[in-house]
Amino acid sequence: MDRPFSKETVSRVLDELGIKDIAHATIRQTVAVAAKLEQMTGEKFVHLEMGSPGLPANRIGTEAQKRALDAGVASQYPNIAGIAPLKANASRFVKAFIDIDISPEGCVPTVGSMMGTFASIILCCNLDPSKDTILFLEPGFSVQPLQVDILGFKRKGFDIYSCRGERLRDSLESILREGNVAGILYSNPNNPSWVCLTEEELGYIGRLATQYDAIVIEDLAYLGMDFRKDLGKPFMPPYQATVARYTDNYMLMLSASKIFSYAGERLSTVAISDRLFHRKYDNLVRRFGIGELGNAFIYVILYALSSGVSHSAQYALAAMYEAACEGRLDFVNDTSEYARRAKILKGIFINNGFHIVYDKDLDEAVSDGFFFTIGRDGYTGDALVSELLHYGIASISLSTTGSHQQGIRVCTSMVDEESFKALDERLALFNSNN
Repeated sequence: MDRPFSKETVSRVLDELGIKDIAHATIRQTVAVAAKLEQMTGEKFVHLEMGSPGLPANRIGTEAQKRALDAGVASQYPNIAGIAPLKANASRFVKAFIDIDISPEGCVPTVGSMMGTFASIILCCNLDPSKDTILFLEPGFSVQPLQVDILGFKRKGFDIYSCRGERLRDSLESILREGNVAGILYSNPNNPSWVCLTEEELGYIGRLATQYDAIVIEDLAYLGMDFRKDLGKPFMPPYQATVARYTDNYMLMLSASKIFSYAGERLSTVAISDRLFHRKYDNLVRRFGIGELGNAFIYVILYALSSGVSHSAQYALAAMYEAACEGRLDFVNDTSEYARRAKILKGIFINNGFHIVYDKDLDEAVSDGFFFTIGRDGYTGDALVSELLHYGIASISLSTTGSHQQGIRVCTSMVDEESFKALDERLALFNSNN
């Protein structure tokens, strides 16, 4: 049978948008291609490409933000370091769900974790003139390497697919011993593979970061979403796994977009260890006139990037942190909807001849969650992205994430009940044509 979206139609849209190869397009470009095809044909796409939350924004946040607006904060610049209620509740939230002690002064709001990582990369690569490289544990969020490239710093990385346990330690040290790594960046759970680094592996990362004096930028965008464990009880184990138990050289990224489905307000918290926050660097004095890391981060880098975060949104995040700590907001239970969708989607793909690419955390099956990875024998990831586009399925190739494996990233967030049926029908047609 003919594919729902003809080669001619797809080619015309790609030409109009100036995209030579959909497999190498950015996520936002892929969204634009799918939207254009939907507009031209009236046929709805199955959207697996965009990691935008698919749940309603938490009402505790929206109500607190309304009250703040009614109180007149929209006319006032916010404190660039963060308003006091946010900093205090962020500190408490980190203790409640990660079991790490960080002072309120080290909990700093940023305009999403995108800005948090961007600012952290700038900071790390200005601490020591001999260290100008960010090391990525791949695969990862494709924009973060782009941030390094935009800033003109260097980057290295390796695919953790076959580097788990002690092999992760060995691969990491082989690069760190070169002496030029300023920061180590990864997400946990991982975007896109959804593998979760173990406490043993995080111990290796933390101890090596201390030994080679590198800063770990740990992206906890999907905090609590290893749904194999109940991570949603405040101040009770088990807690979110983190490198912060094994080193003082860490900066944690906490994303309100995913944790509380508050993506529209572009809001996150960077939580910096107390010892690192107060550490002084001669090169920061030379470069920016401020030697203490935390103050340089806030009053130089964040000041230059945005001069603060939406005032009313900070009240929203403060309220959500407070409610989570008090057990009035079960954000882990809310986001477990993604695990339900992942289980259904994996079944549809597997029943139609596909396989999970990153399928194991050592000897345990990966958790169901926000992302997973799919492959098809006989197809590269790039070819699969291109082919599935003709069947009204939008995705991104693992090649854009730093992965050396062949397959695509599947995001569960924008898939509804109607999409499950459409995906099954289109993959069945794909099978009949292949």
